[in-house]
Amino acid sequence: MRATLTRRIIFSAAHRYRRPEWDDARNAATFGACAHPNWHGHTYTCDVTVGGEVDPVTGFCADLGALDRALKTRVFDALDHRNLVLDVPAFAEGKLIPTSENVAWWIAREVQEALGPATRVVRVRLAEEPGLWAEVEPT
Repeated sequence: MRATLTRRIIFSAAHRYRRPEWDDARNAATFGACAHPNWHGHTYTCDVTVGGEVDPVTGFCADLGALDRALKTRVFDALDHRNLVLDVPAFAEGKLIPTSENVAWWIAREVQEALGPATRVVRVRLAEEPGLWAEVEPT
């Protein structure tokens, strides 16, 4: 039997959307208020779903302790109260734009790397606000 397990974390971070090869007018036209030069922030809600075969001895499909450690060290400590562009190399100017889609993908990759092959990250849902979120399902 296969099952999934989801853990939610909440963190706050600032960012802006900008393509350095574009001028300010094109960035503003494409990204709107998200391109504001003085940044803006969100309190993100992040649900990470992992899955696997249910162990007949423990009844677990994943090691919750390992998931919690991965979320604390690889996600919360790396992103909470950070400027994603200035503090997280993957989102530095000219690299990934820190959209919810890209941040969710980055979280999925970080958590999967921390967990190893025994547990699979099935989905990451990242909400910037109650009515806006992105979901990624890594393959």
